[in-house]
Amino acid sequence: MSERSLARVATPIPRQSNLGELSYERLKEIIIAGAFPPNEKLTVRSVSAALGVSTTPARDAINRLISEGALAYVAPKTVVVPSLTVEALDEITATRLAIEGLAAERSVLSVTPGDVAGLAQMQARIIAGLDQGNYREVLKINREFHFTIYRMSGWPRLVAIIETMWLRVGPSFNALYPAFAMNRQGVANHLAAIDGLNAKDGAKVRAAIENDIRDGYVRMKAMIESQN
Repeated sequence: MSERSLARVATPIPRQSNLGELSYERLKEIIIAGAFPPNEKLTVRSVSAALGVSTTPARDAINRLISEGALAYVAPKTVVVPSLTVEALDEITATRLAIEGLAAERSVLSVTPGDVAGLAQMQARIIAGLDQGNYREVLKINREFHFTIYRMSGWPRLVAIIETMWLRVGPSFNALYPAFAMNRQGVANHLAAIDGLNAKDGAKVRAAIENDIRDGYVRMKAMIESQN
């Protein structure tokens, strides 16, 4: 990835004390949101330039993400976003169904009318992005939509585990488009989740999120198999 293209999905980090931690968090969010497709190349230099930090915190952030399986070295100064095998996708999807379903079901315990309104606004932005073919923005807001629901579970450790799954699968979300823009499967699932939250029906919210995961799995699996 060139410095110019990386700069489109990253903004410089303000000068603060712990630049290594901030660089890690910023780069992690970018990966989780699916801004990079599988096999995208990154360098310490490109990350450093995009985040507006020196090479040391950029390298520290990359090394932490490598240890978490979100990035992998292909050369001394170059890393890639690793692609998924079908076996890995199967495992991640089964895990996601269990933990994201649990978080979604618990979300009704603390949801407020303001939360529902905020999710409806996010969904309107997703629909607008689909209409405009702005899939990068759609992926970013999709991540925000899901994690807003998961944080309502009140279990931060569960949300942290969910993040580890999204670090591995987030890049493959790129395979969902433009198909998901045409059939609007994700839209239907999100609207069902909003309806469930509005009614404080945990089972309905869980079913909507699980359907979203399953629909995405079918598309991502087909993409992986087509490349083999």
